[in-house]
Amino acid sequence: MSRRERKQEREDGRKQAKQAAKDGRKADRKRARQDKRAHRRGRRRRDLALAWTTIKGRRGGFAAAFIAVLFGSAVICACGILLESAQSSGVPTERYHGAALVVGAQQDLPVEGDINPRFAERATLPADRVGAIAGVPGVTAAIPDTTVALTVVTDNGTAGAPDGSPALGHGWGSAPLGPFTTTQGRAPTGPDDVVLDTALADRAGAGVGSDVRLAVGSRVSTFHVTGLAALSGAGLDRQAAAFFTDDRARQLTGHPDRVAAVGVLAAPDTDLDELADAIRAAVPELVVYADADRAEAEFLDIGQTRSALTELALAFGGSMVVVIMLVVASTLALSVRQRMRELALLRAIGATPKQVLGMIAAETTVVGVAGAVIGVIPGIALASLFQHAFTLFGAIPPDFELSYGPLPLLAAVVLCVIGARLGGWLAARRAAKVKPVEALSDAAVEPPELGWLRLAFGWLLIPAGLAAAIVLPLVLPGESAAEGAASSAFLLVFAIALLGPRLLVGAVALLGPRLNRASDVSGFLATANARANSRRLAAATTPLIMGITLAAAQLFSATTADAAAQEQAEAGLRADYTITSSSSGISADVAAELRGVDGVGTVTPVVRSQAIAMFLSDDSPQYRPYAVQGVDPAGIDRTMDLGVLHGDLGQLRDDSTVALSRLAAGTLDASIGSTVEIHLGDGTQIKPKVVALYEKGLGLGDVTLPHKVVLDHTTNHVDTSVLVSAASGADVAALGDALRAAVSGSPTLRVDDRSAFIAARGEESGDSAIGLVLNGVLLGYLAIIVVNTLVMATVSRFREFALLQLIGATREQVRAMMRGETKVIVAAAIITGSLAALPSLIGTALGLTGSLVPSIPPLTYLAIVLAAALLGWSAIMVSTRIAMRPLPVEAIGGRE
Repeated sequence: MSRRERKQEREDGRKQAKQAAKDGRKADRKRARQDKRAHRRGRRRRDLALAWTTIKGRRGGFAAAFIAVLFGSAVICACGILLESAQSSGVPTERYHGAALVVGAQQDLPVEGDINPRFAERATLPADRVGAIAGVPGVTAAIPDTTVALTVVTDNGTAGAPDGSPALGHGWGSAPLGPFTTTQGRAPTGPDDVVLDTALADRAGAGVGSDVRLAVGSRVSTFHVTGLAALSGAGLDRQAAAFFTDDRARQLTGHPDRVAAVGVLAAPDTDLDELADAIRAAVPELVVYADADRAEAEFLDIGQTRSALTELALAFGGSMVVVIMLVVASTLALSVRQRMRELALLRAIGATPKQVLGMIAAETTVVGVAGAVIGVIPGIALASLFQHAFTLFGAIPPDFELSYGPLPLLAAVVLCVIGARLGGWLAARRAAKVKPVEALSDAAVEPPELGWLRLAFGWLLIPAGLAAAIVLPLVLPGESAAEGAASSAFLLVFAIALLGPRLLVGAVALLGPRLNRASDVSGFLATANARANSRRLAAATTPLIMGITLAAAQLFSATTADAAAQEQAEAGLRADYTITSSSSGISADVAAELRGVDGVGTVTPVVRSQAIAMFLSDDSPQYRPYAVQGVDPAGIDRTMDLGVLHGDLGQLRDDSTVALSRLAAGTLDASIGSTVEIHLGDGTQIKPKVVALYEKGLGLGDVTLPHKVVLDHTTNHVDTSVLVSAASGADVAALGDALRAAVSGSPTLRVDDRSAFIAARGEESGDSAIGLVLNGVLLGYLAIIVVNTLVMATVSRFREFALLQLIGATREQVRAMMRGETKVIVAAAIITGSLAALPSLIGTALGLTGSLVPSIPPLTYLAIVLAAALLGWSAIMVSTRIAMRPLPVEAIGGRE
């Protein structure tokens, strides 16, 4: 073997040895990782086994945390179901059932990084786009659909859709979209012909060959029924249909150059996804609806319902997640506090802080998973209750079905387990950190001091809450200030939760001598006990304080806004009479005719809609929906007083001018001469100049535009009401009779006094009722938690009650002591909760009305106080009797 070969052999040997050593180290690391994972799995199994053993032995101690997680999971699950339903649920198509695709104008406003707000009116598309859609390969027919609201006038009243809403008129050319076919008679051929759907004909008592009176707006015309039609294979559950000739239908809409939607019939075996993409390429400014989404093009309320449910579920669900996590953490803190002797013993016999934390983490995981999984079952039922309540108040249509998928259930479980783990960790930190030598002595008596970090956060949150409540309305204009003030209640509740023991000691020192006689044994014990056990009592009292604060803040914020709106509406209306309609609205030419009635001074037609204003906040695009009214500025000061602060309403001329309320102008950072971006009810964008600012936006609408500007961009092109003021010196009563005579030819119109206009303003939105439903759920959850924690805190004191009896106290003296404690706890909770809510309410009133006085109905506040007192008193006193059932000698040595 040559030298080179020997050298190569040695080199190969070194490489093999190096590779073998490397492989060995890799194998060692792999074994180490496997051993570490196995050790970790074994430790988890041991922790869970120990946790399960502990839970079985202390079922009562963990019951409160279990209940808090269970009901929290139910609420989060219900909100998740609402959110999922907003994305995937809807209703079946009816008139567009036979269309392969439906093309419509965009019905929402794209906003980057936010939920796209929906337009309140139907966005139409130019009729000339029908040809572009028809020219797409694969389209056999592009059928335009025009829609006009109408009512059948009968001898006994009116007839319309099954739910009482107006029927919808269409051109007979759109019948294939159903498809609709005549069951009797023939199709319409003349301008006075009409075909009714069979159900509408039955409700109206009409048949082929008869004449019917149809009210479009408030104008009643007679049509001849030439036929009856039915939807093939189904009925009309959400609407009623009447068919005219295509020319007559376009004329009745008031905008013959525009159509509501275009139904697309496709060639056989056409790939609808590819066809939809081709149509989008041909008309990129339009929206193509397929499958179940076609109902969104057919029914305007479906898209609005989805948008409303999304906003509601995110806002309320997010708030509830924060509340639930705080409540769960508070409950677990109380549970851990009651186990301090056990945890102290573990530390004294050598358990490390990591082991104590691991044990409590395993316990909270078991309790959290069990409570959260079981909680999704009542969560499904709660979502159904939400649906019924929202339907009752008109927030969602009755046939809008909820979607019950697995994602909301999983999200509820995950969030609740995270909350339980976090709450358990926060509660166990002190028990895990205490030194073994000090553990047992520390468990016997509560430490007097709170952690510096807890104190720092607590004291910082108080000025933050006060600043949000009072300072924001002073320095920030618009609704943002009022919204910031409303959120301050949460900051103050967090501060109370952190500083609870300190605040309770102060409350005991202040209230104890006044509520309990110091010379009385029971009174002395009650005050001393409350002072010595402030941590335990604070953890138990926090949900009660939270319930009072949030109940007052939520309810009285709404009453403050409602009272301000009502006051502004009453003060802002100067008209003597209001003309309203029981059908789809008032025809736009009625106002001109009423000006010729004897005794009439000023006639102001009013059309109401909703507009979306766009503005920049920190260079980020934001939107805000506003109630908008269109009025004739001529003589408006005699029918309506908007409380003009600056500018002149007389300058309202066309879509280049607008008047804003003080709140809207503050939010939009607008002043006289500013230009604002507004999207009208049908999405049309205008950029008018501000010509006037006024005060009474809450009661009369935040945006005021010229009458024709708003009217031309509504779905039905009709007025909402007409305000009439008597001429100077005219007999007001005689004017009312003259007005009734003038509108007698329109059976859908009625003449009312000014109260009808004010009442209509109060009925325009069900938001207050929906707020009551949501607040009811929040307060119901807090009521359960209040009873839960107070019972838990009281029953765990059975040894204390037994010891008191063994050293000579009678059972009545112990109960008297608890009555004394309860008086202090309930009084402290009511006073603290009320004071915590007050800055929020003052800030809301200041932001909305400029006044420091919120609207607080005394009976409502009394109901909150009585409910809190009843919950607190009954929970503590009933659980005291339960804790005192065993004989003292048996209880003193009983297991915790």
